[in-house]
Amino acid sequence: MTATADFQTSSRFDPPKLEPITALRAFRRLVRNKEDTAQVFEIMRALSGGSIARGYNRMLATMEGGRQAFLREELAHKLDDPVWLAQFPAGSVGGAYRAFREARGFTAEGLADEARKVAPLVDAPHPVIWYSRRLRDVHDIWHVLTGYGTDALGEACVVSFSYGQTRNLGFAFIGWGAAREIQREVRTVPARRAVWQAYRNGKAARWLPGLDYEALFEQPLEQVREQLNIRPATVYDAVPQEVRAGLKLRA
Repeated sequence: MTATADFQTSSRFDPPKLEPITALRAFRRLVRNKEDTAQVFEIMRALSGGSIARGYNRMLATMEGGRQAFLREELAHKLDDPVWLAQFPAGSVGGAYRAFREARGFTAEGLADEARKVAPLVDAPHPVIWYSRRLRDVHDIWHVLTGYGTDALGEACVVSFSYGQTRNLGFAFIGWGAAREIQREVRTVPARRAVWQAYRNGKAARWLPGLDYEALFEQPLEQVREQLNIRPATVYDAVPQEVRAGLKLRA
């Protein structure tokens, strides 16, 4: 029987219990290999608790969020459609996202494949699990909206911003743990201040999970940042790009 079939025949959907030891072990593996993205999802699985269900309920409490939940569109399908992405002009959110992907060779399905390594129910037909997929698929969009790069410090910052948005302990654990490792590696890099600012920026911004991202992609990036109250990442931006590029979470 498949994992999805097991899920469908289960009588209850219970939020996962917190597993801090599992999260710590996964973080140590991530420190040894920053490219092992599956460990990020292992940490999230271990520490999400009830935050996913609470986020979904918050989504239902807004008109646009409720509409998105009703439509239950899989964002990964849109984000990996080159014809759909090609329509957005330079300077728009969609254009910036397209350039972000092309520069790095990222795909939404590639991120989903990493999640499947540790979360066999990630594709299950349940609204709360659909919401967890949505959070996964908007990760790179939030990189674009916030201005944080995909270097070690940028990833620590974007997950700290995500903690401010979602109150998911997995994001906090990764952000603060990564900042500690970066600070140990290069003491002059203000990693803790950068992730603290990112967290505060996440708290101050409008709530992003329930947005209509298809409509958002058509709009100018700077205008959207202003509308969503996404503050500049001044601490992160003050670190020279060549220094950020050289950062590696050390073993």
